[in-house]
Amino acid sequence: MDELAPEAFAALVAPAIDRVFAETMLAGRSMGGRELSEAYGGPPATGYLVDLRTRLGRPDGVVTAGQFAAVRRYGDLAHARDILAGQAERGMLTIAEDGTFQATDRGRAFVQAVYELHAKVTAELWAGFPVARLADLAGRALAVAQDPATWAQTEDGHALAAMAPPFEPFDTHNGATLVNRLGTLRYHRADAHAAAWQAAGLTAAGIVTLPGHSAVRISVEEDTNRGAAAPWRALSPAERLEFLAGLAALPCAAR
Repeated sequence: MDELAPEAFAALVAPAIDRVFAETMLAGRSMGGRELSEAYGGPPATGYLVDLRTRLGRPDGVVTAGQFAAVRRYGDLAHARDILAGQAERGMLTIAEDGTFQATDRGRAFVQAVYELHAKVTAELWAGFPVARLADLAGRALAVAQDPATWAQTEDGHALAAMAPPFEPFDTHNGATLVNRLGTLRYHRADAHAAAWQAAGLTAAGIVTLPGHSAVRISVEEDTNRGAAAPWRALSPAERLEFLAGLAALPCAAR
């Protein structure tokens, strides 16, 4: 069962989490998400509210400039800040002088509507699957991931700090809870990956273009798995297998 040891499991579960999260978000977009976004002004008004919904959905939820920079470490930060300013101009966010921002009442209403959409979508896609159990397992892993003691030592801050703990209203549907917990868990690994390539002396642009078969890339991925292993120690080997198999079974398109 060595493949279910935390470090090895971190490598196995990452693509499963990515698949379920990404494909479910796409399903949501095609099952009412585009129309919902347009009702609030379209992507120029709503984009980062979707990305950062697990923090911005809270009445007191704020994202600092440094946290936002870590989230956007692979992109054009100046352009991202311009988009953020545009969303503030459209009444979805307020931005303080130090760059910290939070959702307005209208922005939080949009986030709540996104949660409701994801509840509807996952209820349709995942009927008959053990969603509550998977959400519980993800929650136990996430409880460890949220502990700063488990965070990799990045040079540019932690993207996870902009996401965790995820906003979970008491009436959140199990499917929406699972989606948001998976999405948040991804950032624990993302920070571990950033720490690994930074320790190797690479830049964001450099790691993106580094061949997958190169010795440096292989070393970075091994370091990433070590850095991303801690959350999976919260689950027994049998639970890790259950979680992986459960994610693999979830359909992410209409049946």
